[in-house]
Amino acid sequence: MSELGTFANQGRTSVELFAGGGGLVMAVGRAGFRPLLLNELGTHACETLIANGARAYKVGEDRPPIPDLGEDPPLLRGDVAKVEFEHLAGLVDVLAGGPPCQPFSLGGNGRGDEDERNGFPHMFRAVREMRPKAVICENVRGLLRPSFAPYFEYIKREFTLPFKQRREGSAWHEHDARLRELIDDDSEPAHKRYDVAHFAVNAADYGVPQIRNRVIVIAFRRDLGVDMARFQELVRPRFSESSLYESMTDGTYWDRHPEVPRHVREMVMARIPQQTSLGDTGDRAPAWRTLRDAIEGIGGQRKLPPIPVDHLDRKERGLGGFIDHVGWPDARIYKGHTPNELDRPAKTVKAGVHGVPGGESVVALDDGSHRYMSVREAARVMTFPDKWAMVGSRGEKMRQLGNAVPVLLGQSFAEAVAVVLDEAEKPT
Repeated sequence: MSELGTFANQGRTSVELFAGGGGLVMAVGRAGFRPLLLNELGTHACETLIANGARAYKVGEDRPPIPDLGEDPPLLRGDVAKVEFEHLAGLVDVLAGGPPCQPFSLGGNGRGDEDERNGFPHMFRAVREMRPKAVICENVRGLLRPSFAPYFEYIKREFTLPFKQRREGSAWHEHDARLRELIDDDSEPAHKRYDVAHFAVNAADYGVPQIRNRVIVIAFRRDLGVDMARFQELVRPRFSESSLYESMTDGTYWDRHPEVPRHVREMVMARIPQQTSLGDTGDRAPAWRTLRDAIEGIGGQRKLPPIPVDHLDRKERGLGGFIDHVGWPDARIYKGHTPNELDRPAKTVKAGVHGVPGGESVVALDDGSHRYMSVREAARVMTFPDKWAMVGSRGEKMRQLGNAVPVLLGQSFAEAVAVVLDEAEKPT
């Protein structure tokens, strides 16, 4: 069965916009949601979704059917601005998506709302046309920068009252003033209003072996009566940096990795900050996962084999039966491009230029050498399953990973959405 096919018989439903390489699709599906529609523009990302079970349709030419139980989800390939959603009205539990982040990221040009790549207006239109019970929206932490904070608050107000459309030709701050008045008035009916919250998160705090700072916006339709305090409790961070240091100090981390040379252990231990012991209760949060954990395998995964020096030649050999575990030559370390350390969570996986963002994709090995991370290693850092097939050149695959939502991060929030929806809708 295809990866997406494993979600085809689930009860709750979802729609995914800006689906990319499938991180949030996988996350929401694992949380119990059956995808009714996916949309993506990028050619190679679409091919990746198709390789994992999506059925392809073309925006402007096809109107995909609503899949029955057991059927693979339809993928509309093309511009989201041309996608119609009315036929899904009242059928969608959660609308998910990561609108293009270039307008807001530190690596972009900082144009924000004026950048034509801004995907938020399409999310608002989809909400109006589908009326989902909940929305999950992931984006870069740059949305919280002081220079963009007023616009980010406006985004949240638009999610609060998505049916109040911005007048054509008006500036965003004019519409924002109108929304403020309407929100203060509190006269909009509950089925046309959403309760909205945002969460500044580090993926490492949710079991992802990667430092990745993002912002997640969550919205629930008010007429459902979702308990927001309960939701906030469900999504609080569960994994701990201090627990990682504790596990190294008490030896449990090294017991999992007995192959680590003594000099490497000593070097790592010398850099551990002074910690206050948690005592003898053993009551501590799970430890942050490291790049070494990812390579060794998390959740039943098999260990990825080493890549020999003479295999740094771009050739796919299926080492250990794994695809995309390919050696890549010419990795360099220089000022501003320091490598990943095996015994820390990986640096943020970035799309970069041609999929090679520099030090973020280089790993320092126990023998003192260094090399580029393989695509498979980067996929594990993003917590994709090894069975998730990716399509395109190495650069395209790395770009898809860099633009994706880590599966475990998205799954943590999607599972919490499912729980509070179930509780809100339980008969009294």
